[in-house]
Amino acid sequence: MERETESLAEGQADPSADRKRRVHGMLKLYYGLNEEGKAPEQPESLDPCDINGPHFDPEHYLNKLRRECSLAELMDQETCMVKQIRSLDSDMQTLVYENYNKFISATDTIRKMKNDFKKMEDEMDCLSANMAAITEFSACISGTLQDQHAQITKLSGVHTLLRKLQFLFELPARLNKCLELQAYAQAVSSHRRARCVLQQYSHLPSFKGIQDDCHAIMDKLAQELRQKFRDGGSSAKDLSECVELLLQLDEPAEELCDKFLSHARSRLESDLLGLEAEIRPCPSTAAVKDVSAASAPKPSSSTDNSPKSSPLSSPTSKTDILEFIDRGCNEFVSSLCLVMTSYQELFVNHAQTGELASKNIPEMANGKLHVFVEDLAARYFSLVERRIQEEKGVGDNSLLVRALDRFHRRLQAVAKLLPGSTVPNQGTEIVVRAATERVKQYLCALQSFYMDSLTDVRQALAAPRLSGASGGGLLGGQGSGRDGPTSLPELLSSLSASILNQIKSVLASVHLFTAKDITFSNKPYFKGEFCSQGVRESLVVSFIKFVCQSSRQFCESAGDKGGSTPPALLLLLSRLCLDYETSTISYILTLTDEQFLVQHHSPVTPVTTLCAEAREAAQKLLNHYVKVQGLIISQMLRKSVETRDWVNTIEPRNVRAVMKRVVEDTTSIDVQVGLLYEEGVRKAHSSDSSKRTFSVYSSSRQQARYAASYTPSAPMDTNLLSNIHKLFSERIDIFSSVEFNKVSVMTGIIKISLKTFLECVRLRTFGRYGLQQIQVDCHYLQMYLWRFVSDENLVHFLLDEIVGSTAHRCLCPSPMEQSVIEVICERG
Repeated sequence: MERETESLAEGQADPSADRKRRVHGMLKLYYGLNEEGKAPEQPESLDPCDINGPHFDPEHYLNKLRRECSLAELMDQETCMVKQIRSLDSDMQTLVYENYNKFISATDTIRKMKNDFKKMEDEMDCLSANMAAITEFSACISGTLQDQHAQITKLSGVHTLLRKLQFLFELPARLNKCLELQAYAQAVSSHRRARCVLQQYSHLPSFKGIQDDCHAIMDKLAQELRQKFRDGGSSAKDLSECVELLLQLDEPAEELCDKFLSHARSRLESDLLGLEAEIRPCPSTAAVKDVSAASAPKPSSSTDNSPKSSPLSSPTSKTDILEFIDRGCNEFVSSLCLVMTSYQELFVNHAQTGELASKNIPEMANGKLHVFVEDLAARYFSLVERRIQEEKGVGDNSLLVRALDRFHRRLQAVAKLLPGSTVPNQGTEIVVRAATERVKQYLCALQSFYMDSLTDVRQALAAPRLSGASGGGLLGGQGSGRDGPTSLPELLSSLSASILNQIKSVLASVHLFTAKDITFSNKPYFKGEFCSQGVRESLVVSFIKFVCQSSRQFCESAGDKGGSTPPALLLLLSRLCLDYETSTISYILTLTDEQFLVQHHSPVTPVTTLCAEAREAAQKLLNHYVKVQGLIISQMLRKSVETRDWVNTIEPRNVRAVMKRVVEDTTSIDVQVGLLYEEGVRKAHSSDSSKRTFSVYSSSRQQARYAASYTPSAPMDTNLLSNIHKLFSERIDIFSSVEFNKVSVMTGIIKISLKTFLECVRLRTFGRYGLQQIQVDCHYLQMYLWRFVSDENLVHFLLDEIVGSTAHRCLCPSPMEQSVIEVICERG
């Protein structure tokens, strides 16, 4: 419907538009114009019947119509022509009405133009008359002065020559006046203007005298300029003017270069001395070294040990590093740039133009400038490095970064002024070394924080023992832990969280070196190497390796010193290294890579290598923990065996106290390990495990064995039976690596303890009651130890070996009844 309405509206609008186009077309056709308003370039039509052509003949046209058309056609042709005539007349009237104002305005303009042209014609006539009069007067004057023109020209030349002579004769006085007023530039300019003339006419006595006087005056002026140059009290602008004047006086350029640089060196060295005073130790160098040595280990002595909370302030610096660099840039670097600019303007750029262009001064001057700048820059860089080395604190890093950024920015000006100089590269190396040294400081701070954290953990582990709770240290009780966590899980969580937070804090501080507003941070020679090798490898990876290596050293030192490291610390560190292997290392390295956008262009340590190293450290710590705990229990068992007279002992009435202590300590160790490690997998216990606790030595097999072994008449059968039993038993590896679970750890400790017990028994001789006491003790151990190990048969086998070895070493083997043993153990 909408489309039909639009088409209808277009149909209604088209007739008026078509009519207007047709009218304009007919008018153009009438006037012989094309669409652009110009006459067509087509040849004129010669047809007399063409009504629109210039050769139209009405009579011929009417005759043709009468001959060719019928009456009806003639009537139609007449009607059509009448309509066209009327339409053209109507359009002509419309055009006249529409353009009436334009016609009126054009008429007025034409009338005004007529008046203006008439007035202009009158003025042009007047101007023509005046020009004719001027031409007549000019011709009259030229004719009158024709005879005196040559004389006037001659007099003008004489006047000019007299002025030059007057200038020459007044030159000595003029030079003396300029010398008195210290207008040296004007004096040199005046002498340079007259020098060639005096030299040309020096054979004349009068000119020779003027030349001698001028030479004497200019020698005196040159002497004053040299003295002013040597005094060094003038400004850089005056100094530049002085050098320029001396060059115009033909002073040796090389000597002037040396004097200019020597004068500039004295001013720049005073700036360097001012900078050196800022870092010079106040009392004495030795005293400062003692203070530094005494304060070096203190930043990590507090329990917090945060790099931000324990910055080391330099005892020798009077201002902070940013103020020092600002002063160096504003004084020394700015003065150096000004000297370089002035020097190049005088001896390089200026020497390439004028009279000095042929003397090859620029090459010589450039060489001297390079040596001069590099010498002073080396001293300045030495002071900057000394001041940077005083920044030992690892607190607020922003001042150092801003100072290095400003230092790097200002050196770019030197690079622009002196292309090809090594100074910018040396400055860049200082920035890189400072950033690298800062990373090393943060690494030392992290290492110190880690070691202090371990010290705090050791104190927390020792505190319950000092308070008198014998099992508190192992169990991690809350006896004296009001000020901090004392249980092993809390200590582990606190230690791990504090280390991780410290690493994040350090990374945030180091990240300032790569901020977007720091100029050197985006340079390829800095960012890639710094982020990859500096932060990732030298800081993060090195710290992770340090954690693993220092943890392994606890095993070595503890073994050398007889177990000085608390076993709980070994257990905690093993769990820490295991957590690092499973998740922490990957998290830290991923955080570092994302924060610093590390691109691994150079070889880096893979995560798998670090995880393997952490797992190795955790395994070594856990093995050592098993060894230490096993040796502690073994020591009790060994002393209990070695200090007792087993031949003359009394009949056993109860379990020995040392066996109760062994069970208590084993239970305590089991609880301690269970705080950090999972339970682990046990072999399925037999259905009579609880009964075997009381009847293990009363089984038919054991009774037959012991009965045979206890009978003196059958020693060979007993040995044969024992050896056959060992052949079919599984080999027990006492010091094998343990798995990361509680059952495996407890199995390793119990293996070491019972193996020690067995070896001690083999070295002793027993009486009747000694054998019975061992029976009681082993049955008591069997009642409790089987539940801690992965395979109860292992405990059965070792205790069986102990009792069997005791029977072999017994002088009068008479075993105790199993029921009596059970009664004693139940009562014990």
